[in-house]
Amino acid sequence: MVYVIATLELAPGKRSAFLAEFAKVVPLVHAEQGCIEYVPAIDADTDIPSQHRMGPDRVTIVERWASVDALRAHDTAAHMQAYRGRVKDYVRGKEIRILKVA
Repeated sequence: MVYVIATLELAPGKRSAFLAEFAKVVPLVHAEQGCIEYVPAIDADTDIPSQHRMGPDRVTIVERWASVDALRAHDTAAHMQAYRGRVKDYVRGKEIRILKVA
């Protein structure tokens, strides 16, 4: 099993538009072989002092895949290529971490 933590830096004020496009692709990704989890996350509204906030122009995608091969297939899926084209003007940068349990 592999985990992916993808943090996206978005153009100012475009988070809602990005999340609307992301919501369209989620059912297709969930139907992929090996997808266990695929969700967007934003700052939780808490009063916990140690919380490091990402801010209004970032989204973190939390993913869990059965294998690296499943992740590779996801990366090249036609619906992901189309999705990336639709959000390219919203995304200013990304940091992707692929992790395994220690």
